[in-house]
Amino acid sequence: MNNEKVKKRIEQLRADIERHNYNYYVHNRPEVSDFEYDMLMGDLTALENKFPEFQSHTSPTQKVGSDITTEFKQVTHKYPMLSLGNTYNPEELREFDNRIKKIIGDNFEYVCELKYDGTSISLTYSDGKLQRAVTRGDGEKGDDVTLNVRTIKTIPYYLKANDFPKEFEIRGEIFFNKADFEKINAERKQNNEALLANPRNAAAGTLKLLDSSAVAKRPLDCFLYYILGENSFSDSHYKNLTKARDWGFQIPEHITKCKTIENVLEFTEYWTNERKNLPFEIDGIVIKVDSLKQQMQLGYTAKSPRWAISYKFKAEQALTKLISIDYQVGRTGAITPVANLEPVFLAGTNVKRASLHNADQIELHDIHIGDYVFVEKGGEIIPKIVGVDVSKRESVSFPLKFIENCPECNSLLIRNEGEAQHYCPNEFSCPPQIKGKIEHFVSRKAMNIAGAEATIDLLYTNKIISDIGDLYNLDKTQLINLERFGEKSADNLLLSIEESKKTPFEKVIYALGIRFVGETVAKKIASNVKDIDSLIAASFEELILIDEVGDKIAQSIVEHFKNDNNLQIIQKLKDAGVNLKRDENSAQKKSDKLSGLTFVISGVFDKYSRDELKQIIEENGGKNSGSISAKTNYVLAGENMGSAKLEKAQKLKIKIISEDEFLGMIM
Repeated sequence: MNNEKVKKRIEQLRADIERHNYNYYVHNRPEVSDFEYDMLMGDLTALENKFPEFQSHTSPTQKVGSDITTEFKQVTHKYPMLSLGNTYNPEELREFDNRIKKIIGDNFEYVCELKYDGTSISLTYSDGKLQRAVTRGDGEKGDDVTLNVRTIKTIPYYLKANDFPKEFEIRGEIFFNKADFEKINAERKQNNEALLANPRNAAAGTLKLLDSSAVAKRPLDCFLYYILGENSFSDSHYKNLTKARDWGFQIPEHITKCKTIENVLEFTEYWTNERKNLPFEIDGIVIKVDSLKQQMQLGYTAKSPRWAISYKFKAEQALTKLISIDYQVGRTGAITPVANLEPVFLAGTNVKRASLHNADQIELHDIHIGDYVFVEKGGEIIPKIVGVDVSKRESVSFPLKFIENCPECNSLLIRNEGEAQHYCPNEFSCPPQIKGKIEHFVSRKAMNIAGAEATIDLLYTNKIISDIGDLYNLDKTQLINLERFGEKSADNLLLSIEESKKTPFEKVIYALGIRFVGETVAKKIASNVKDIDSLIAASFEELILIDEVGDKIAQSIVEHFKNDNNLQIIQKLKDAGVNLKRDENSAQKKSDKLSGLTFVISGVFDKYSRDELKQIIEENGGKNSGSISAKTNYVLAGENMGSAKLEKAQKLKIKIISEDEFLGMIM
């Protein structure tokens, strides 16, 4: 594989993983199983290690997925809330054990715990009273959900006894018991409400409800499993948890100390089968070094502790017959094949449909109509076909041939070089693409037009709107004549549309739905171009100078604004008074002390987060870059700087500076 193909593959993997992170952490609607996600992450990590010139601090391998939302106040974690490295393979657990021994020798013990399938929480106590509850967020900061957490009966507001530390943090998992989850869904079914997908997503969604009285009505539960603070009760993680029971915390009973990795493997093997008898869901086992001093000695990578790992159970599978295939068209024109199956019971539900991903997956498994296929539902989410039982194949069956024309508009499909997906190119006349673009535009992360998402199909079907610009020409008369629309709902929608005109420029750029331009890239663009006309006029060469904008993104932006349909939509937005320029006050420089200098940031810092340091660099006239090159002036290095970046900086003789040295440059 040549370097250009490697680069394209890395970019595609990063884009796929970021999309899956967004669906999992923000929407609580994952599209892939944990196993499939981990395989994608493993492929990306391997490529980045083999080709260090393509490493980037913004890569998903270097950061924790984020569940941050704008509805809650964000709080910076005192101690970073990292994710765990994981494996599905006993041999990799032995490799983990060998790595530990190379650093700290043989004199240590493990603690094995169940890995609860819920949503992570960090609780801070001061003088025995709950002060704050914060979600994982992006690992550096999370959402303050204290009011909602106070409704959970198994989380104490005041602690018992009197020998707890003056101030400490305790972390755990908020979840639903299986029986409680089933009861909630039974009530929702009786009330003709949409059913909750699974306990994990339901717990995460409930914790983010804006009305704490609604949270109180749902029986959330919580297990606590890790204590942080300057004054621990003991050097033993196991003893600290045991002691925390005396303070009133619900510490899980299924915790075991293990002297050897063989004991650990016995524990994982036992729970692989026994987990079905638990009253709550688990998706694996967490293995930690017991001694806190040894944990400190082992340290951390950019996103995971070196002293812990999770052993994850492989997803459940079932065998059933493939009856037919439907093809779905997404917002970008991507075609996704979906299999219709003979119903089969899997992981608690009857499965009738499953994704086939793309043409490559169909070819890889040599799928025929009428085949008996293995269906997987890892993480209790959307089922996927992962294989075929060829021994059951009928002699008269025929191979599945991917469609050549769009199932919605009959346009000839295209497939770009280096991409797995087929696309319908008819983006301005293909109904699912048009509606998908409008739904993206009004979504919470974009223009945040409340109540519009559920109305798009109605407005489009009645030929009231045909693109995002038409939203700003709606009037009350058009709306109240529609089914299920009253005066109040019409007024609310029109008010929300009017408010959306004030949306910040970076969100408008994201809302336009330019291919490959996500939230982060949109922010970078908005900080480098003053208005929409400047963006439209920007050349490919100018665009690639913007941090985070590579060749593929730059080309996509250029192509987007070459299209007359897109320019007409921009004109509609201008005529409506939508904000299409940067707020100069928010982007105002503080000085030119770093003018002409390019920085690469790597590692973990004491005084500021990496995002804050980037902002300081830009405020003082400097430029941030995601990768080291001959154009880099300084590498701003914190703890745990990546070894590949260090080696490259030294090779190119680029000056490496500390956080204090950097701050001295702007004094």
